[in-house]
Amino acid sequence: MDSKLLYDQAVRTAEELCEKAFLKAGQIAVVGCSTSEICGGVIGKASVPEAAEVVFEGLTSVFAPRGIYLAAQCCEHLNRAIVISRRAVPFADEVCVVPKPKAGGSFAAAAFLRTEDPVVVEEIKAHAGLDIGETLIGMHLKAVAVPLRLENDTIGSAHVAAARTRPKYIGGERAKYE
Repeated sequence: MDSKLLYDQAVRTAEELCEKAFLKAGQIAVVGCSTSEICGGVIGKASVPEAAEVVFEGLTSVFAPRGIYLAAQCCEHLNRAIVISRRAVPFADEVCVVPKPKAGGSFAAAAFLRTEDPVVVEEIKAHAGLDIGETLIGMHLKAVAVPLRLENDTIGSAHVAAARTRPKYIGGERAKYE
């Protein structure tokens, strides 16, 4: 594992997401991350906590200064729950669990340890997201997700997919949209 390479890839990917998704302060980016895939393994089979810490630090080095909240998706063992700062979701119903590498995933575990005043919630509706290693983040995006093509579409050996969201169009043919 080349920590510097993973960190740099995470930074470039987060910067590109911020730009292409038009993220603003106060918005939420959901991230699903398989460290198994990053390190060349099969999702859910070879968790690598050190890779999670490096990628988390790279992403937060971009999101935090911009005021963007990182929502870390847990693995299927915790029903893809979300780790996020309480400040981002002050009225959300939290659940009682602490993610660990083999029950929640290394990335969610790292997020829980490194996020200021972390809470775990069952769901969220994020403004944009990164899916690192085919983790299926779609359930945590707002209703209308728009795929983004990233130039920086790998972190380690993992493929990265990205999306932004937009408001729903309502009102039919007489409606006017921005």
